[in-house]
Amino acid sequence: MGYSIAEVAERTHLTPHTLRYYEKEGILPFIDRSDSGNRDFKEKDLEWLELICCLKNTGMPIKQIKEYIQLCLKGDNTIDVRREIFIKHREEVISQIAELQKNLDKINCKINFYDCACKKTV
Repeated sequence: MGYSIAEVAERTHLTPHTLRYYEKEGILPFIDRSDSGNRDFKEKDLEWLELICCLKNTGMPIKQIKEYIQLCLKGDNTIDVRREIFIKHREEVISQIAELQKNLDKINCKINFYDCACKKTV
């Protein structure tokens, strides 16, 4: 027994519409259907969704996620290409983190400035 689309939506914080869109676009091409035709999500599907959300949340475009999924479906002969996708994406994430750290440093500097200014007015 698996999970309904409503249960998966609740667990993943994605809307049922988003889950249907992902399936339609080939991002979730392996969802089983029950005898009555309803989507029947398994644990492995939730693991895929976790990875998809990770990639999306770190800036990978849906088109590239779809390309990655299609490579997975082609089997082990695409492992090198998939690895390269992740290496490139890791570099992009590292760059994002560096940019965020610079911004955080500026924010901390301003907080320190205001901390000093507050002490002078007391």
